[in-house]
Amino acid sequence: MQDVLAGVWQTLTGESLPAVSLTGDESLLPGTFRVEAAATAGIAAATLAAGELLRLRGIEPGTVGADTRHAAAAVRSEAFVRVDGEPPASPWGPIAGDYLASDGWVKLHANYPRHEAAVCWSLGVPAQRDAVAKTVAAKTAAEVESAVVTAGGAAALMRSRDEWLAHPQGQAVAGLPLAEIRQIGDAPKNTLFDSDRPMGGVRVLELTHVLAGPVAGRVLAAHGANVLHVGAAHLSRIPALTMDTGHGKRSGFVALDTEGGRARLKKLIARADVVLQSFRPGALERIGFGPEVLAELRPGLVTADLSAYGWAGPWARRRGFDSLVQMASGIAEEGARVAGTDRPTPLPAQALDHTTGWLAAAAIMTAARRTVVEGGSWNVRLSLAGTGRWLDSLGRKEPSVSSVDSVDYGDLVEEVDSDFGKLTRVKMAGDLPGAQPHWDHPSHLPGADSAVWHPVSS
Repeated sequence: MQDVLAGVWQTLTGESLPAVSLTGDESLLPGTFRVEAAATAGIAAATLAAGELLRLRGIEPGTVGADTRHAAAAVRSEAFVRVDGEPPASPWGPIAGDYLASDGWVKLHANYPRHEAAVCWSLGVPAQRDAVAKTVAAKTAAEVESAVVTAGGAAALMRSRDEWLAHPQGQAVAGLPLAEIRQIGDAPKNTLFDSDRPMGGVRVLELTHVLAGPVAGRVLAAHGANVLHVGAAHLSRIPALTMDTGHGKRSGFVALDTEGGRARLKKLIARADVVLQSFRPGALERIGFGPEVLAELRPGLVTADLSAYGWAGPWARRRGFDSLVQMASGIAEEGARVAGTDRPTPLPAQALDHTTGWLAAAAIMTAARRTVVEGGSWNVRLSLAGTGRWLDSLGRKEPSVSSVDSVDYGDLVEEVDSDFGKLTRVKMAGDLPGAQPHWDHPSHLPGADSAVWHPVSS
């Protein structure tokens, strides 16, 4: 794992790996992909990046640590969420899931009403699982995938690793770095406000949804950032994920489909230090909020763009989610072969989402350090498919457990009072002796806060 982390750190910073303590083994999750190693490396990289910011403040960070058991819990954090002792509603929509077409499997991602409607419209079926299954069975997987995607939905047929590597998008992803950090504008060196926390005084405007982006914002909040999550009142949300990823953040609504809302967003950006977004590539550019424009609006800004399939290739603007990327890139097909089943068998966690989130936080904090040391405006880019390609490159492990429930994580969860009720959550991962990461408050209800900058309070 030390070598895995050293490679990540070199990619992010161009520097040799500082002292770090990695503990535990890779026997915690089922399957042969090295999920524990990837997750531990992501957590350690983010904690190291926070430590380097702490060092800029004149505070010795101490030896950073990350543990595989905590990492295994962290990449499944939504599975541990309880409200007053009860699990929240399942995030999966009634017709979402895997379907057998005439020549193979296809996954339909229909957790949001607009995506469910796209499935039903494109296939000419009601929102009933049996009706969807019957129609899909009469078509090829490629026909279903194409029809749903063309209708504005989200789908992916199950490809093998070789098929993905030969696919134009697989080839495009293979040419991208795990994380890209590039200077996109000139600006004087930033100054850090006085704080005993790595990201203290740093304003992060978060325009994200689902999982990878919110996880990145959650990590930044734990290291002291003033994180304001901005969403839209009319958009659907998945309660379990909202509860799990909102710790330490405030939550406000801004209507980006109105002129007034866009003007309000510009005011927020003009006073932000970081803008973290997970819209599809090109979506914000179309309404005047591309990274170069934002760098002109606020010189010295760090922008971070997260996507499903990367920023190059024919699928760059395609809707995608962790489960779809696993299907498209060969992960689910290999999992099925290893398990001896013909059904898609994904990773034992939404590991591409979570690990991308931790890596994004690491890249953002690295870019923030550069604004202080070098000056300039910086852009960070990562993708789920890029994280999947990196995970594939780590090789395989011997499977050691048959179930995700085979390990006791009881000491790694805690209960806190929240707007939702008594909330059970996974504790913040990563050991930073100089300033242990923690959240100042639990998740807020969506839209509970004013979409303005002010000090975070509990």
